[in-house]
Amino acid sequence: MGGPKLRAVKKEQKHYHYNWALVPEEGPRFENMVAAHLLKWVDYHVDTEGRDLELRYFRDVDGREVDFVITEDGQPLSLVECKWSEGPVNPTLFYLKRRYPKADAWQISARGKKEYQTPEGIHVAPALTFLQTLM
Repeated sequence: MGGPKLRAVKKEQKHYHYNWALVPEEGPRFENMVAAHLLKWVDYHVDTEGRDLELRYFRDVDGREVDFVITEDGQPLSLVECKWSEGPVNPTLFYLKRRYPKADAWQISARGKKEYQTPEGIHVAPALTFLQTLM
């Protein structure tokens, strides 16, 4: 049995650079840097352990989106939303966490200092805290 069906957009793609320094704006550059680190983590575990991992993003026809979704065997393993500064938790993280309660959910920020976990299990933290979990 698979997870609940989501009405996801299939055709859209995001573009990231391996050299995120090429991205002129701070927010997109930060998101690009996180993408590069997540891709390295995924590739490492695929290569060394043979895991069926993919790095994706989520956007559905209702406009809900999350920057990164790591899937394993087609099921969400981690949900990651990037923000330049602290702010309220992205409502789509709550939406996806309800549908995939076993998935780790993170909202990370480049400039934020707060670190906490919501009652729903979403981690809110500075980017460094999250990136250290990838080691």
